[in-house]
This record gives sequence, structure tokens and C-alpha cells, in this order.
Amino acid sequence: MVSDEPSFRIYGSAKLPSRYGMFKIYSFEGTPDGKDHIAIVAGDIEGKEDVLTRVHSQCLTGDVLGSLRCDCREQLEMALERIQQEGEGLVIYHRQEGRGIGLANKIKAYELQDHGYNTVDANLELGFKADQRDYSVVPMILDALGVKSIRLMTNNPEKLSALRRLGVKITGRVDHHVDPNEFNRFYLETKKVMMGHLL
Repeated sequence: MVSDEPSFRIYGSAKLPSRYGMFKIYSFEGTPDGKDHIAIVAGDIEGKEDVLTRVHSQCLTGDVLGSLRCDCREQLEMALERIQQEGEGLVIYHRQEGRGIGLANKIKAYELQDHGYNTVDANLELGFKADQRDYSVVPMILDALGVKSIRLMTNNPEKLSALRRLGVKITGRVDHHVDPNEFNRFYLETKKVMMGHLL
């Protein structure tokens, strides 16, 4: 039986001039979860090894609204700046809000945090795992872009392990922490103590 579902492929690409420099942005079709993940690329990465890469999980509150409850916006901006400084690299913008629980549940988790829960316990209280993310689209994007191996900008050892289990060749980890502020200090400490983040 022939499937009507499209196989994974690049759907569109365009120049993306930004305050961080010139990029090329890619969209894809045939994603396993049906979400619109994108890749933001600097330079020529096709066929390259050790490509500086950030897999950045969507955070509407931080990335767009500038929330100080997390470090997401600063991490995204730092990744875009770093790949421009290096001359090539990519950011995969991973459409999994709230570590995979979705925007509405993330705001509900914020409500619990306002009442004393930490970020992990709030997710558990709502019936989710501490981290619900599925990275299966990442090796598909890397393959579509012709990237052979990456240096991953992350503080999260579990992200490294999850990607390696999916067959992503990671040749190194690049520290990617930002300084805490008064609103996210407890959040970052929870990620360090309860989730093993290298902060």
C-alpha cells in the first residue's frame, strides 16, 4: 500500500537577514510529529563535519515575549551570534514548547511554580515527565542539510544522550550557559540539581 504521507524533505528555503547577521532559513515537510520545525543556517554546512549546532526548543514566553523566568531567549541569541562568529553553523528551532508539554500546560506549570513548585515538580503534578521532548526530527534535519557531525551547544547531558541514541554523531559539547537573573535563579538551580544540567 502506497502512503499518502510525504517523505521527509526540505519544503522551503529563503534568505533571512537578521540583527545577528545573514542566515538561510529552511522549513520541512513529512516531520514525524507534524510540527513546523525549522533550521537557521549560517555559511555552507553541506557535507561538513563538526558543525556548530544548537537544538533550541521553542519558548514563546522567553523567545518572543522576553520572559525572565527562563534563560531561553538568551540561549537562542547566543547561539545565533556564535554561529555567525564562527562563519557557519545552524540552529534547529525545535517546536516542542515547555519541554514538550505544550504552551497551555506550560502556563499551568507556571501557575504551580507561582505557588512554590519547581519546574520539574510542576510538570509531574500535571501528569507529565520532567522532560517530554522527542528529538526524532533532529537527525532527519541534519541529514536533509547534509551535515555529517556536530558540536552541540547545550548544558543538558540528556539531550546529548538522546541525540546519540538516535544516531546523531556528536563530536563535542560546547558550554552554553548564561548568567542567572533574580527571576530564573531557582529555575536554573532546579535544572542543575534535579535534571543534571551542566551549569
